[in-house]
Amino acid sequence: MNLSSIDWTIIGLYFVLSLLVGIWAAKKAGRDTESFFLAGRNMPWWLLGISMVATTFSTDTPNLVTDLVRQNGVSGNWVWWAFLLTGMLTVFIYSRLWRRSGVITDIEFYELRYSGKAATFLRGFRALYLGLVFNVLVMGAVSLAAVKFGEIVLGMSGWMTLTIACSITLAYSALGGLKAVIITDFVQFTLAMIGSVWAMVYILGLPEINGLSNLISHANVSEKLSLIPDLSDPDVWVPVLLVPLAVQWWASYYPGAEPGGGGYIAQRMFSAKDESDAVAATFLFNVAHYALRPWPWILIALSSLIVFPELSDIQKAFPNLPADKLGHDVAYPAMLTLLPSGLLGLVAASLIAAFMSTMSTQVNLGASYLVNDYYRRFIKPTATEKELVLAGRLFTVVSIILGAGLGLVLTSAGQAFNLLLMIGAGTGLIYILRWFWWRINAYTEIVAMVSSLLIAGYFNFGDSGLEGWQKIVAGACITTIIWIAATYFTPPDDEETLLKFVMKVNPGGPGWANYSKDSSNEPWSVPNGILCMVLGCVAVYGFLLGIGQLIYGHTESGLLVCGFGSIASWGLFKSWKR
Repeated sequence: MNLSSIDWTIIGLYFVLSLLVGIWAAKKAGRDTESFFLAGRNMPWWLLGISMVATTFSTDTPNLVTDLVRQNGVSGNWVWWAFLLTGMLTVFIYSRLWRRSGVITDIEFYELRYSGKAATFLRGFRALYLGLVFNVLVMGAVSLAAVKFGEIVLGMSGWMTLTIACSITLAYSALGGLKAVIITDFVQFTLAMIGSVWAMVYILGLPEINGLSNLISHANVSEKLSLIPDLSDPDVWVPVLLVPLAVQWWASYYPGAEPGGGGYIAQRMFSAKDESDAVAATFLFNVAHYALRPWPWILIALSSLIVFPELSDIQKAFPNLPADKLGHDVAYPAMLTLLPSGLLGLVAASLIAAFMSTMSTQVNLGASYLVNDYYRRFIKPTATEKELVLAGRLFTVVSIILGAGLGLVLTSAGQAFNLLLMIGAGTGLIYILRWFWWRINAYTEIVAMVSSLLIAGYFNFGDSGLEGWQKIVAGACITTIIWIAATYFTPPDDEETLLKFVMKVNPGGPGWANYSKDSSNEPWSVPNGILCMVLGCVAVYGFLLGIGQLIYGHTESGLLVCGFGSIASWGLFKSWKR
């Protein structure tokens, strides 16, 4: 289906709006690095929370959900729903600690927490690794989805789609810095929610679908509806439910769900006005991301099982789609081609905006690492603020070119997702414990990082004979054993560094008993924070699953599960207030 002039006009208007925001924010963004990378540290919680949600949703997100639903059913989404545990832990424990640290990037944290040459090496290496290698891999996965979207919906070649969208993204990101990114994120989130809900309603009304009740009862769909995987079959529930909830959420370093907080989530927390705004922003993100947004994507994915039940049906409908790009994930953009003019333009604009939102965040975040933690720290410590902002803009250009180029090479959203999980498997527990156990040092992280990369390389490119979930569990366990041993075999950080860290951040707890005697008389907040985390997870999962039951027509069970969510919400309010 070709887009009409109305559709292209809507898309064009979004491009113009993004450029105007970048131009408007350019003057203040160019003042210094805090303005360019942290928006002046004065952003309100609601705008930051929405920005986190918008960044986590990119063009590849509904594609990934569609891939999971078509292959594993709705319950297949537990591979990312499980990351709510990480998110709530960040909300109620780590958001305040990050904000107190006062750093510009989460990599700068290394020389606040650790000491000596090992800390210096770790900061420099992680700046290059996360700023270039890992960041480019994330952008490559996002760009892959944009390529498929362009070829199916826009009728454009992949390189053409990326050239246009990345050029606009580059313009406003380089001009306006993080403030421009955050403001355009708000527009993107608004477009995305309107577009996805409206598209869902229209698709459910198509003659092929004939309403929600017919969708739920259709033979192609009925076996895919379960919210919990088949517990009688370990081959199903172990990889889909047990591993994500028992291991994956704390063991893997995944963008937007980093154990202990980090990445662009930490960047948004650094940009908040104060600790309270940092907590509120992160809480809003987790509620919106897990409880509000998934169902329109899921229902469109289920509908695709009727319209395009097999991959051959997608290939037949889109004969020009390259064979290496054909997968279950393209069923989502394929369904969008059924939308009428106007609505198609709105949805297309929202998905292009989603792509631009994630890319702009990643290039700004990557540039912040390369400028603050490598260029200023090691190359030119005497650089002026204007020189650093200019360097940030140059690194932005390089990053987006590399990320878009990788997107032309990758073939599957699921492939990219699993690779990202494997690369960081086993390192996550360090990012959780380093705040509360003085003995963890820079060598711990270096050993964990190296062993994780080597193990991931072996499992992904060697002949291990293991399933994907087995690789994650094995990688996490082996890496964890190695870094725990390394912690005891390497020297601890010096007393002065540890004391300064405690005095500034005040993490509290028995792990700092020898350093926190004179730092504060405040009670340790972690036990109550963990209680709030549990209640928050019950609340969000209650509404997520309860809404699903109501959609399926199971009114009594749906209301009951939503009731559990409501009770947990009340308990959360009381506990956090206390």
